[in-house]
Amino acid sequence: MTDTGAPPGQGPLRATLRITWPFLLMVVLLAACVASSLYVLSAVRAFVAGESLWTKGQKDAIYYLDRYAATGSPDAYVQYRKAVEVPLGDKAARLALLESRPIDLNAAREGFARGENHPDDIDSLIWLLQWFHRFEIMRQPLVHWVVGDQHIASLQLLAEEIHQGHTAGLVDAGTRRSWQASIRSINAGATPAARAFSASLGDSSRRIVQWLLWANVGMASLLILLTTWHTRGLLAQRQRAELALDAEREQARITLAAIGDAVVTTDLQGQVLYLNAAAEALVGMPAREATGRPLAQVLQLNDGTGALGAEHLVERVLRGGPTHRDGFTPTVVRPDQSAVPVKLMGSPIEHQGRPKGAVLVLHDVTREQHYVEQLSWQASHDALTGLVNRREFEHRLEVLLSQPRAVGREGALLFVDLDQFKLINDTCGHQAGDEMLREVCRMLQSHLREGDTLARLGGDEFGILLKDCPPGPSARIAEQLRQAGHELRVLWEGRQLSTGLSIGMVQLIPALSTIQEAMRVADMACYRAKEGGRNQVFVYQTEDIEMSRREGDMDWVRRLRLALEHHRFRLHAQTITALQRDGAGLHLEVLLRLAEDGTELIAPGCFIPAAEHYGMMPAIDRWVVRHTLAALAQHQAAGGPAVHTCAINLSGTSLGDESLLRYIHTEIEQSGVDPHLLCFEITETSAISHLPSAVRLMKDLQQLGCRFALDDFGVGMSSFTYLKHLPVDYLKIDGSFVRDLLDDPTNRAMVEMINHIGHVMGKETIAEFAESMEIVDALRAIGVDHAQGYALSRPVPLADCLRKG
Repeated sequence: MTDTGAPPGQGPLRATLRITWPFLLMVVLLAACVASSLYVLSAVRAFVAGESLWTKGQKDAIYYLDRYAATGSPDAYVQYRKAVEVPLGDKAARLALLESRPIDLNAAREGFARGENHPDDIDSLIWLLQWFHRFEIMRQPLVHWVVGDQHIASLQLLAEEIHQGHTAGLVDAGTRRSWQASIRSINAGATPAARAFSASLGDSSRRIVQWLLWANVGMASLLILLTTWHTRGLLAQRQRAELALDAEREQARITLAAIGDAVVTTDLQGQVLYLNAAAEALVGMPAREATGRPLAQVLQLNDGTGALGAEHLVERVLRGGPTHRDGFTPTVVRPDQSAVPVKLMGSPIEHQGRPKGAVLVLHDVTREQHYVEQLSWQASHDALTGLVNRREFEHRLEVLLSQPRAVGREGALLFVDLDQFKLINDTCGHQAGDEMLREVCRMLQSHLREGDTLARLGGDEFGILLKDCPPGPSARIAEQLRQAGHELRVLWEGRQLSTGLSIGMVQLIPALSTIQEAMRVADMACYRAKEGGRNQVFVYQTEDIEMSRREGDMDWVRRLRLALEHHRFRLHAQTITALQRDGAGLHLEVLLRLAEDGTELIAPGCFIPAAEHYGMMPAIDRWVVRHTLAALAQHQAAGGPAVHTCAINLSGTSLGDESLLRYIHTEIEQSGVDPHLLCFEITETSAISHLPSAVRLMKDLQQLGCRFALDDFGVGMSSFTYLKHLPVDYLKIDGSFVRDLLDDPTNRAMVEMINHIGHVMGKETIAEFAESMEIVDALRAIGVDHAQGYALSRPVPLADCLRKG
C-alpha cells in the first residue's frame, strides 16, 4: 500500500499547508510589520524633507522681499514669488486635508506639488497627515506649522504693499527703511516658529522611530512565542505519532506472532527481514539466524516437479506473477528433510508508490490435504466392510467401458445379492448381520483375482468387476463364489448362521456402452437368479441385452422427438432455501418433465439416458434454456417478485457442443433477461469428462455475469483434484450423503468435509435431498449455506413458482 503521509482525502500540498500554516502566517505578519514600518518611516522622512523645503522657502521669501524693498529690482520680486510659493503650496495641501469637508485629495496633491515635494512622497505625506494628525506626535508640529503660516500671511501682505509702492514710483528712503524694519520683525517671529516646527517634527519622528522599534520588537517576540508554541505542538504531535506507531508495530508484531500462517518479509534483494513464530516453526530456523540471509537459504521449496527457486520468488512477487506452478501444491522442505505442503501467497510492499520489498504468507495445508484424502477414501469406500462403494464401483465400470477391449476378453459384471439376509437381521440383530456382511466380504475377496474389483453396492448387495476375463472363466468364478457362499458358516452367540448368494452375470460386450445399461442388465440377471429359486448364477445372454436395450431406447427416441415437435415438455421448479441468512430473492432450480397423452408427468431419469445415448440432449437443453428465459422475461415484464438465482441444468453432451455458447449468448440478448440471474448446473462427472470445454464455457458466460453450480458433488471424488480448475460458484452436495446423515456418521462427516472444503475455496454449498426438518436443522448446524428438498418445498410448475415467489 502506498503511503503519501497525508490523511485520507488530503493531497500532499494540503497536508503540507496543514503543518506549516502557522509559520507561513508568522512570515506574512512579520513582512507586513516590516513593510508598515518602512512605509511609516518613509512618510516621516517625506514630512521632514517637506518641512526643510518649507523652512527654506520661508527664509528665501524673506531674503528676496528684503532685497526687493531695498532696490525695487523686479528680478528680486520674481525670486520672492517663487520662494513663497513653497510654504503656500504646503499650506494649501494642509487645508485641503485637515479643514476641507469633504477632503479634497486632488487639491492636496496639487498643493504638495507646488511645495516642491517629490512626487513619490506626496501619497505618503497625504496618508500621514490624514490618519495621524489627531495623535500627539503630529499635533504639536502642526501647531508650529500654523504659526509659521501666519507669518507667511503677514509677509504676503507686506509684499503686496511693497510691490504696489514700487509700481507707483512713490518710494523714498524712509519708506524703504520702514519696509525693511517690518520684514525684520516678521523674520524675528517666523524664525523661532520655523525652528520650533523643525524641533517638534524631529522629536515626533524620533518618537515614531522608537514606537516602530518597539512594535517590531513586540511583533518579533510574539512571533517567537508563536513559533515556540507551534514547534512544541509539532514535537508533541510527533511524539504521539511515534508512540502510536510503536503501539501499532507492537500490535502487528503480536498479531503476526499469534496467527497460524507463516509470514516472511524480505527487501528488494531477497534478504530476509522478518519471520513470525509460525514461520520459524515452518522453516525450522529461528528468526535471529534467518534475518539478513538470502531467502533461498531460509526457505527451501518444492512444487512437485522439482526444486522451486526461492531466489527468484521475490522477483516474481514484485512483478505480480504467480508464486508457484499452477496445478501443484508447493511444499516447504525443512532441514530434517520433512516436507510440509503449503498454500503460498505473495504481495509487494510499497511506500509512496515504490516497491520496498515483499511479504510471503505460507499457509500449512496439511490438515486440508488430510481432510481431502480422508474425504476421498470415505466417498469411495464402505465404512463397514472397507470395500469400494457404489459410486467408486460405477466410476471404475465407466472407465472400463470407455476403454477398448479385446473380443472375447471384455470382462464381466457380477451383481451379488445375499439370500435371506433380512431374516438374519430380524432374528439375530443388526450386529449379527454386520458380521455376516464382513465374512461374506472376506470370502468373496479370497476367491477373486488380483485386479478384480469387489464393491458393496448397498445393504446386502455386492458388485464384482472381472477385468479382462473371457466368458468361460467368468462363469466359473461366479459359480465358485456361489458355492463358497453356500458353504459359508458364521458363529454368532452360539448359533451358526448361513446364507446363499444369488448372482447375476453379464459379459461387458461393446453393446453395453453405459454404466446405467450395464447395471440395469446385471440387476435384471440377479433378479432372474432369485426368481429361479435363489442360490443360483444367471448369465444374461448377448441377444437379450441387445433386444432389451434397442427396444427401450428406440421407443424413447421416438417419444422424445414427438415431445420436441409437439411441445410436450413441461418446466417445473423447486425453490432453494438459504439456511445461514435471509435470502435476497427467489432462488430456484428449473426441472424438466415430460407430459404424454394426459398421463402423469414423467421424470427426466426415465428418458435422459436414452436422450444422452442417441445425442438428443443438446436439443433438449436448448429447449429448456429458451423456454426458461422466456418465462423469466415474462415474469420481469409483469413486475413479479424479485428473482435472485435461476438454475438451469446442462448435460455433458451439451458441454462438448461448440455452438451451445453462441446459442446461450443469443437467447440471453434476445430475451432481455439479466444474465446475473442465471446459474447453470453441470454434474461433476460431465465437467471432468469435458474439462476444457466446460472451463471455456464457464469463463465465457461468467464474463456476462452468469454463475455456475457443480451438481452431485462428491460422487466420484476426482472432483477435488479438478475443483480448483472449475470456476464454479456453488457446490451441490450429492443427496446420497444428505439423505442418511442423521443415522450414518460417515455421511455426516462427508457433508461436513465437503462444506468445509467448499468454504475454504470460497464457494457456497447447497445440500440436495433435504427430506425432513431434522435434516434441515442438521445442515444449518453444520454451516451449509442452502438446502433443497421436500421438507422445504416440492417441485411446482415454473410459472406458479415465479408467481408465488
